Amino acid sequence: MSTGTSIRLRPYEVALLRGGPRAAVTVAVVALHLRGDVEAGRPGRLRTSEASSEAAGQAPPPQTSPPSQAPPAPLAPASSPDPASSPAPLPPLAEAVRAALARPAGLPQVRDHADVRAALAELQAGLRAAGLLRAFPPHRTRTARRALDALSAEHPLPTSRKGLPESDALMAVALHGEPALHVLVPRFALRAGLITRAEVTEGKGFHSRSPRGGGTGGTAYSCGGGGGGSD
Repeated sequence: MSTGTSIRLRPYEVALLRGGPRAAVTVAVVALHLRGDVEAGRPGRLRTSEASSEAAGQAPPPQTSPPSQAPPAPLAPASSPDPASSPAPLPPLAEAVRAALARPAGLPQVRDHADVRAALAELQAGLRAAGLLRAFPPHRTRTARRALDALSAEHPLPTSRKGLPESDALMAVALHGEPALHVLVPRFALRAGLITRAEVTEGKGFHSRSPRGGGTGGTAYSCGGGGGGSD
């Protein structure tokens, strides 16, 4: 995030300003899912891909010893990893979310994990320092609202995931929340409890139900009272 006349917000900061801690954690979960690190477990719960492999009993292939008469092969010189092929380092919030999923958990439990709370507090402190978030009571400033409006115009709700870069997908989730989840990762979001379930009741049409594994949780930041506040 840069400050000054031009403010560039990252998806985690956008989500935190728009929808509060739950929205920011949701973006982190989607980021990990797109990297293949996190998947849906039991309904309403999340788990790491490593945990799912262990639960399925997938063990590494057995190692065979070389014949006793064969001379040991000379060691090849170690080569440094190619930076272009290495995955980009995770932002602190995504790293904290992955650590919180050492055991399968629902989104409310992930959000309440100590490491995740610390990463959220760091994001909030940065937003307050940039003049985008007021502390008491927590609400967006006028500058933050203008920045969110500009980003929403620049990143409208996508109609398909096809051809959408990961960075744009995360920004869409940060800006648009559940509607973007329905477009980009509908099955994962529903199974993991990131979006509400719609049910049909005879004669009453559709109604929504909170995700399994906990309610919506968290508090979205208000726009302030009165005339909209000041910076």
